[in-house]
Amino acid sequence: MELIDDEGRLFGRVNVIDALVVLLIVAVVVAGAAFVLTDDPAPTPETDTTYATLDVGTVSPYVVDAIEEGDSYEPDDASALRITDVHLTPQGDQTRVVLRVALEGELNDQGSLTYAGAPPRLGRTLDITTDRYQISGQVRAVGDSDSLTTEQQRVLFSSQVEAGTAEDVTPGDEIRLSDRTVARINNVTTYTTDQPSQRQLLVEATLTGHRQQDRLRFGGTPVRRGQTVTLPTSEYTLDAQIEQVGGDISLGATTTRTVTLRMEEVREDFADAIEPGMVERAGDTTVARVTDVETEPSLIIATGEDGSVNIVDHPFNREVTITAELQLRETPSGLAFKGDQIRQGSTVTLDLGTATVEATVVSVNR
Repeated sequence: MELIDDEGRLFGRVNVIDALVVLLIVAVVVAGAAFVLTDDPAPTPETDTTYATLDVGTVSPYVVDAIEEGDSYEPDDASALRITDVHLTPQGDQTRVVLRVALEGELNDQGSLTYAGAPPRLGRTLDITTDRYQISGQVRAVGDSDSLTTEQQRVLFSSQVEAGTAEDVTPGDEIRLSDRTVARINNVTTYTTDQPSQRQLLVEATLTGHRQQDRLRFGGTPVRRGQTVTLPTSEYTLDAQIEQVGGDISLGATTTRTVTLRMEEVREDFADAIEPGMVERAGDTTVARVTDVETEPSLIIATGEDGSVNIVDHPFNREVTITAELQLRETPSGLAFKGDQIRQGSTVTLDLGTATVEATVVSVNR
């Protein structure tokens, strides 16, 4: 029997074309079954979310105003970032920004989250790009909370400012950044200084700081005695030094004490210009009043050729002893005049209008 007859039938029974179609269908079915039976589908990667603190550093005000909770960024198809908390503090003429962000990514073989190709390690720099701004910050902490650890702290500051600025500083003033209150002035006391145009301020304020590595910070500066911070308001800016943190903060009660002062080697005409009744005022407050002045010639001690010692009065120089009533302030460190500690041997300056006196404290009477 012929394999294919004259009518194109296989073994005289089946049309060749029909047979080829059947074989093709059988091959496809067998191949599909083999694929289903031998290949498992690719598993879906497991994802997780963690939270990190980003220290962005100082940022220009126009960028600060654009940063908001809820802003998001996707560096790749497997990672996403969302801002959950924003903390602002002044630093110089700019603003320091600290963010809390939610990081979503895939889990690696060790079960650790991978964000943008690597774990969110401490010190790693992460970028944030939105339609309005582009910033980057270093990872300072990683944890489960979606909010930053902030804390309000009462602090005592000292600051020397222009006399006009001192008049503007009043209790209730707020330091605001991008519509957020970051500090508030509770109380203020003003002192005169040895410069007529300058005033010494003692300011009690409440700061909202950010706790990082168990240390409270404000504007990137640890909140501790001796540190300097910037407090800008809409009308003035204070560069203030921290004098006390927490505890029983008091600007101190005032007291008037009689103080004995002495000047040596003063020219006679200057000595004669200092008189009882002269006063120094700060606004409407009298901070010093001269009650008595004693003047005597300075002494010249000369040694003769024979070794003898001769003491004579100086023809021009005088020693001046001043008795004055000074307004002093009681502080934890003792009595202070114009913000500086006053004790035997210290130096004070009195602006008496027609004369500025710089004298040594002989005694502070009770």
